[in-house]
Amino acid sequence: MTTELLQQVRVIDPVSGTDQLVDVLIADGYIQAVAPHINNISPDTQIRDCRGLVLGPGLVDLYSHSGEPGFEERETLSSLLQAAAAGGFTRVSILPSTSPPIDNPALVAQLQKKRGAEENLHSSFLLPCSSAPHLHLWGAITLDIAGKQLTELADLADAGVVGFTDGQPWENLGLVRRVLEYVLPLGKPVAFWPCNLQLTANGVMREGSDALRLGLPPIPAIAETTAIAALLELIAATGNSHVHIMRVSTARSVELIASAKAAGLPITASTTWMHLLLDTKSVKSYHTSLHLDPPLGNPSDVAALREGVRTGVIDAIAIDHAPYTYEEKVQAFAEAPPGAIGFELALPLLWQNLVETGEFTALELWRGLSNRPAECLKQKVSAIAPNQKAELTLFDPQQNWKVERKNLHTLSSNTPWLGQQLQGRVVQIWC
Repeated sequence: MTTELLQQVRVIDPVSGTDQLVDVLIADGYIQAVAPHINNISPDTQIRDCRGLVLGPGLVDLYSHSGEPGFEERETLSSLLQAAAAGGFTRVSILPSTSPPIDNPALVAQLQKKRGAEENLHSSFLLPCSSAPHLHLWGAITLDIAGKQLTELADLADAGVVGFTDGQPWENLGLVRRVLEYVLPLGKPVAFWPCNLQLTANGVMREGSDALRLGLPPIPAIAETTAIAALLELIAATGNSHVHIMRVSTARSVELIASAKAAGLPITASTTWMHLLLDTKSVKSYHTSLHLDPPLGNPSDVAALREGVRTGVIDAIAIDHAPYTYEEKVQAFAEAPPGAIGFELALPLLWQNLVETGEFTALELWRGLSNRPAECLKQKVSAIAPNQKAELTLFDPQQNWKVERKNLHTLSSNTPWLGQQLQGRVVQIWC
């Protein structure tokens, strides 16, 4: 393997809490040295001037959707991994929303084998990388995603799933209680998306003055908060210590989670990157890629979510990459399926809107995208230090590029930033 010297790169390491300008020497998949200046190198070392570039631990995707199997026209596993690599992600976690769903060990083994094939073909990736991103699979809780019969959770755990979720709102609290009790001895996280479907009804936008102005069916904040309150009570009653709360989107939800954590309830929580950037005012364009589930929050929700991420009440920033074809998204706003792509856009847009504006430090943003998502999955991220494996992301915050179909690695282009000029792009990853 090659030996590389990254000269005068800005190293952002949320594990050690450091932000410094140093040289980094990488060889044989390991970090060999980190120092203000490294001069003693072998003649065949590849030297790269990294002034102006940012190096951090590889980004960790907490949950996203794959088209394959079942919806390969939206996304294949190969295109998904390439999009993730292009966005700086070295670990990708796939929800069981495939067809068939990831609800049996045989499918887990099949997808892991497919990822192994991508590993052998990583040289075909358009982005420089040492290998394809690591693929993790969430196992389904129920056999038909929205059903009542539980999967063989222990078998899925033995097959190597990263945790359990349906990625959908639940309707049966009795089933949720059973799941919390059954997964406890398995040592795997279980993730729930709190959403009361009776209160959601046919809504597509957060309730408030903007929803009234735009004439779109509203979703009240209590559709989320009542479900979170019920889930927290169940967690407290069962004593489960591996519960992750997905897709937090309201200010009141942040308050409930903060109170639960202060009381010692062992939970983690995440919001999605788009819920940190946009609010209901953005929906005035009626762009169907702004139809999300949960919907974009009001400005007060966005402010609370940002503060929650900064303080750690909200542990992680999820990508929730949801590819759809052009035909699926070219409908009326309320009729289009909810979701948007995100792998290649999240880091540049979060950096420019949160770090460059001074609202977040670089460490705070990187923490929410790397070591904290890993911790939610009961994994670890290594510090950028000698003798540690090189799982890294090199990012150029000044590189300009246009979001066009030809410039994206994902097969889909359902994003409100399509056609716009962005600043910031990943240069390379090491897996």
